Formats: sequence, structure tokens, C-alpha cells
Amino acid sequence: MAPHPIAIDAHTHINHSSRFDTRVSEIYTADLEDLMRINDAAGVGKMLCSTFSSVLSAEDVEAENEYMFELAQKHGRLYQWVVIDPRNKRTFEQADRMLGHGKCVGIKLHPGNHGYTLAEYGDRLFSFSSKHGAAVLIHPENPPYTALPFANRYPDTTFIIAHLGSVEHVNAIADSRYGNVYTDTSGIASSRNNVVEYAVGRVGSERILFGTDTYAAGFQRGRIEYARISEADKQNILAGNALRLFGDLIGPNG
Repeated sequence: MAPHPIAIDAHTHINHSSRFDTRVSEIYTADLEDLMRINDAAGVGKMLCSTFSSVLSAEDVEAENEYMFELAQKHGRLYQWVVIDPRNKRTFEQADRMLGHGKCVGIKLHPGNHGYTLAEYGDRLFSFSSKHGAAVLIHPENPPYTALPFANRYPDTTFIIAHLGSVEHVNAIADSRYGNVYTDTSGIASSRNNVVEYAVGRVGSERILFGTDTYAAGFQRGRIEYARISEADKQNILAGNALRLFGDLIGPNG
């Protein structure tokens, strides 16, 4: 068996004592130092990140983007997803400044928590992302397929529909006209016992990214390591695809 690479976490978040952080307890934590230790134990290196506060509420998005931008400068393994609220002009201005600079890998959208729909604001968002040639990580609407018409309209944007867990995720990849739709394995849904195998069987492994979303990194990595897919497919998901998408920004793996 070929040695598997250090994994790249394409979708994670951190707490940092903001008012909209996730709740922590004796059995769950999400501060950066603990997550780094958890990731070290699981062989996960670089982390593509937004703060929890920035996606759980639209209220503090501007301040959270600035915090994440500065934090990424201080940690070699940490990279930023800049969060846009399409009703907030200043978040577009932030993204315009941050994209391609200061270790910012792309745009993060959370329509559900922020209280808007892609049907309302998709054209504004994706015309902006296409101008920058940016990747956009989207917390999926229900169904995840709602992003597909925009992917077919904006071929210069890479669409990452997060939280692989349904046939609809795979349909969106399969039906994308320009091959610009991806997914990630973050979250609990990837524990469904055939979803990774089903996705690879239908659309291949080249458009599936590894992610944790702060679930236990060992569990998330084990889901790929022990999947009934080829070694080459595992390598693609764990790190190869992220390097192909973001290598110019994040540099070599290791």
C-alpha cells in the first residue's frame, strides 16, 4: 500500500471567543490550538478556514473576515475562506481585497444561516466570483442541486457544494456542463456507508475534497482511508484535488 499524504482540510472553522461561536463542552472544542492538535494526530496539515461566527450569523461577518485574514498570516498551515453576505456591500469589498492575497483561497457562502437564497442573490455572487476566477464553498441549500444552474451559467467559478451526503450532490457534479462542480466530505453525512463509494463510482474522485467541519479529524480521515475505493482515489480526495485547485495559493503539501 502506498503511503497516504498529509491530508488537506478544505473545509473547517474555528472558535475564538466571538459571541456567535459554537458551544463548547467537555466533549467538544473548536479553538485553533485544539484543532491543530487533533489534526496532527490524524495526519491533517493545512486548514482552509473561516470562523464559526462568520457563518453562524451575518451580523459580525466584516469583523470576522478581518480577524481570519490576519490570523492566517500568523499560522503557516492556516488559509482563509472570505465570507460574503450578498446584502452587505462591504463584504464584497473585503473579498475584492483579500482574494488572491494574504492566503485567501476563495469565497464562503452560508445562505441558510445568513437568511437568503441563491435564487435571490446567485447572479450577484457568482458574477463577482467569476470576475476573480474564484472558488466558492457553499453550504448547500435543500436540495444541493440548486447551485447547478449557476455553475452552468458561470464556468469561471469553481463551485464546491459542501457536506457530501446525498445523491443530489453527485447529480450536481455529474450534470455540471463545465466540470466546475465539486463537493467535500466534511460533516457527519459522509459517514453514510456507501456515499463516498457511490460518488467515486459515478463521477470519479477528482472532484471530491477532504474536509472536517471540526468533526473529529481521525473519524473523517478514516472514512476515506477505509473506503472501498482505489489508492489513487484516496490520494486524490485527501490532498491531490486540493493541490490542483489551490496549489498556487497554498504551495506544496507537507
